[in-house]
Amino acid sequence: MAQASQSGPSHLRGMFAPQSVAVVGASRSQGKIGHSILKNIIDSAYGGALYPVNPREDEILGRRSYPSLAACPGPVELAVIAVPAPAVPAVVEDCGRHGVRYLVVITAGYKEVGTEGLTREKDLLALVRRYGMKMLGPNCLGLMDTHTPLNASFAAGFPLKGEIAFLSQSGAVCAAILDWSLSVGLGFSKFVSLGNKADLTEVDFIREAAEDGYSKVILCYVEDVVDGQGFMDTVAAIGAGTPIVILKAGASQAGARAASSHTGALAGSDLAYDVAFHQAGVLRARTMEELFDLAIAFTTQPLPAGDRVAIVTNSGGPGIIATDAIEARGLKMAELTRETVEHLRQELPPTASFYNPVDVIGDADDHRYDFAFRHVLADPGVDSVLCMLTRPAVIDPMLVAGSIIARRREHPAKPVVAAFLGGDNVAAATRELIAAGIPCFNFPERAVTALSGLARFQAFRRRAPRADRTIAVEGVDREGAAAILAGAREDRRVVLLADESAALMRAYGIPVVPSGLATGAEQAVALAEQFGYPVVLKVASPQILHKTDFGGVRLNLETSSEVTDAFFEIVDGARRYQPRAAIHGVEVQKMMRVGIELIMGVSRDVHFGPLLMFGLGGIYVNLLKDVSFRLARGATWEEIEAMVSETKAYALLRGYRGKPPADVDAVIDVLGRVAALAQEFPGIAELDINPLFAYERGEGVCALDVKVTLSE
Repeated sequence: MAQASQSGPSHLRGMFAPQSVAVVGASRSQGKIGHSILKNIIDSAYGGALYPVNPREDEILGRRSYPSLAACPGPVELAVIAVPAPAVPAVVEDCGRHGVRYLVVITAGYKEVGTEGLTREKDLLALVRRYGMKMLGPNCLGLMDTHTPLNASFAAGFPLKGEIAFLSQSGAVCAAILDWSLSVGLGFSKFVSLGNKADLTEVDFIREAAEDGYSKVILCYVEDVVDGQGFMDTVAAIGAGTPIVILKAGASQAGARAASSHTGALAGSDLAYDVAFHQAGVLRARTMEELFDLAIAFTTQPLPAGDRVAIVTNSGGPGIIATDAIEARGLKMAELTRETVEHLRQELPPTASFYNPVDVIGDADDHRYDFAFRHVLADPGVDSVLCMLTRPAVIDPMLVAGSIIARRREHPAKPVVAAFLGGDNVAAATRELIAAGIPCFNFPERAVTALSGLARFQAFRRRAPRADRTIAVEGVDREGAAAILAGAREDRRVVLLADESAALMRAYGIPVVPSGLATGAEQAVALAEQFGYPVVLKVASPQILHKTDFGGVRLNLETSSEVTDAFFEIVDGARRYQPRAAIHGVEVQKMMRVGIELIMGVSRDVHFGPLLMFGLGGIYVNLLKDVSFRLARGATWEEIEAMVSETKAYALLRGYRGKPPADVDAVIDVLGRVAALAQEFPGIAELDINPLFAYERGEGVCALDVKVTLSE
């Protein structure tokens, strides 16, 4: 009988620990996928009922074969399907009629082969959902669970039992990692080849692994996240219980769409994943090596109390390299207490370094190394320790490894990792440390990466719980905002006019410069006198985005005659510049006194929804790219404040070189209102406020130029 979950059933527990399995398409022929799957299930010592299904065979691999699901002597919980693509629909229909709950469709020939395959995949999914089944695949390697145990895949091998759950969108990556793990002795709780993700996605399997009771860390290789909303909700529900490390492939911006706004241009194709992972508390690995280095750290080490790292080394050069890596990874070099330094000074030679990094120098033996490591590990100002060793002739790496293992037992709450440099000369000591549960790497940077992952996850656990709600803002006219957007739609426009954008901002309580649309010179003069001189005139045309290219903006107009002349010059220039553009008139704005120029906006990501941006505005946007991003959905006021504080603009807002501080609270309030607007009106594709002038504390802010683009 299959092993039950240790923490109660999850929504996919029956897929990994089924009471019964049918292999539809099982084969007697070696080399056939149906043969490999059946053999793998048998070899994995699966304890439930197993039914090979093949109408042309009576017996396969010593097991009775059945012509159909109906002929099986008992109910089938999981069906693994390995038949040609044309036969799959009939098999799935049969599974549905006979009460099968879970499907693993190995068969390829679906959306990965083009339009016809996509149609087949949609039809397959409709069939699966008609019967309320759950499907992994199609076009996948299968799945494995070492704790059931069950190897329902055609992979060449079965992982060692362990605590790492590995989900891969690539079957080839899955197979390669399996081969590698067996060669280095790394254990896994489960392997999942996601395939085309037609039904079940990484979101479902992340949730299952977090609930299974034996996966300490969840690793993912993905090329996309199909359901960004579900991903964020799932990770929020998991909270800080299980570390999730993701290697997201396809990080280039080659596939990014052209964007009409600054926000859209700065929000590259991969940025939304960075932002989503950061907000969700997911660790992003940049390489396969980093992915598994982090996994090893999470399965062998406790979480540190903080981010203060101490280094013990017998060589200065590698110590400096490790120090640089610690700072680059956002960790801190621990400051040793005076007591620790005095202990070191009394016993180490004068040429040693008594401060962090502690260098016991090249002539040290294992006793000197042990003395230094013992005192550094015990220091209350140290959260984790990196032990480094290069092998000169006078030191025995095995004795140093033994010392590290012994002292580590005295302080089990502190992470300890090692970096032993020296190839074959330190290989035995490296194996000794790894066997004792102390990760040992061949280079210091990898060791620091492991410690960084532990510290980052600990910091995430200590964050306030993520609020899954819209930021609440007061003084909002939602009906008015909806009417403005509907008016543009009725006019078959996707770009709001300046006066419409300003009205939309006012509807959400965002201060905007006094402005109005003039269709004639007399009206322009009237508006200028209403607002008070000086004023600014800008062409109003949805087709002309870059107004300054032809003189479509005139500043510091002081008199009615200047306004009149500018009106006609702008309209005439616009018609010559772009003859087919619709000229709605000229926007008249009050000329505002200068404040700190900021930018804020929204670009809607196809997977994760509105992406909120903040930074230095005006001419500095593209030059400095001093911007920060958050997903608008689920963002808290604390995250909005963090957005502002992590930019260089924040130094200006606080008051730089004697300048008075700006109205930071007003900036944060407007940013929150923009987030609320973007969430409540998903038809807004892009929104830019550039510049937003921030004035001195208590004097508020003012939006000068607002661009709003709707989805087509």
